[in-house]
Amino acid sequence: MVGRGAELVELGDAWSRVVAGAPAARTVVITGGAGLGKSLLVASALESASPPPATVLAGRARVHSPAPYDWLAGMLSGRDLTGLPVPADALAWLAQHPDAPRERYAPGTLLRLAVRTVRALTGTEPAVIVVEDLHALDPASLNLVGELALAPDLPALLLVTSRPAEESVAPELTARTLARLTGAPGAVRQHLGPFDRAAVDAVLAQVYPEVPAQVVDAVYERTGGNPYWLTELLATAGRGDPTALVREPLPGHLRMAAPPAAPELTAREVEVLRCLASGMSNKQVARTLSISIRTVGVHVSNLLRKTRSASRTEAALWAVRHLRLPQR
Repeated sequence: MVGRGAELVELGDAWSRVVAGAPAARTVVITGGAGLGKSLLVASALESASPPPATVLAGRARVHSPAPYDWLAGMLSGRDLTGLPVPADALAWLAQHPDAPRERYAPGTLLRLAVRTVRALTGTEPAVIVVEDLHALDPASLNLVGELALAPDLPALLLVTSRPAEESVAPELTARTLARLTGAPGAVRQHLGPFDRAAVDAVLAQVYPEVPAQVVDAVYERTGGNPYWLTELLATAGRGDPTALVREPLPGHLRMAAPPAAPELTAREVEVLRCLASGMSNKQVARTLSISIRTVGVHVSNLLRKTRSASRTEAALWAVRHLRLPQR
């Protein structure tokens, strides 16, 4: 998987620990903006899992306004629910059947029944539970996912994908849930950023026998390293002449979803960002710019927010891409 090899290996290691008999569910949290390949990474991990999981339980947020336990309802859709150790009326409510009776269980009881349902479907052999689009889920689903991450003796790898908390419907609740998941025993945390130029070059090399360096640069700039944008551009520009990737207009749906304008940075923030891109610590930045460490911290926080970066490293990569800095 171009550009995500290290992440794929880490997912394989997490699955190996579950197969080896980890005492509780292992949790992997994958975050990143739209189009950065979170779902593709999960699909690739499932395809390459060895041995293959005995069961894969997968659900995601619905298109409509989410109802309580929307993730569980999506996962139960079309599945044979015969023989599950859950009262039929409660199961019908959790599965959002149109003829389900009105809710008559307390919230805590429903949560326990939801966990029991997932446990019964998981079985006793190593399984994978996939939760996609955590940022779009309802509060009941978030509680359920948190309980599954901490469930003892659940022989499963819990794979969770989400956009950053600030992009969710309920940022504070999503942030608390992500913190709960990443605090689970044995949890793995991955944040996917855009492809760098080398990864874009590798993708283009899989399609074209030869791509001029200036075309790679232009495609990298045009797509911002977003894997989805790159895939769509390849699909619509054709596979003959790679210069078409630069000549042809972007597909209409990409122009509609164009990334926001570059953030406005102060002169001092640019100086701090250049220091970060050079690998300096806050103390080194303070000494270089003759400012206090506290002031450096304020600038770094502002830079993370303005560049929509999750870490200093990601902000440094943003600087390399947008400020034309040489990569270290």
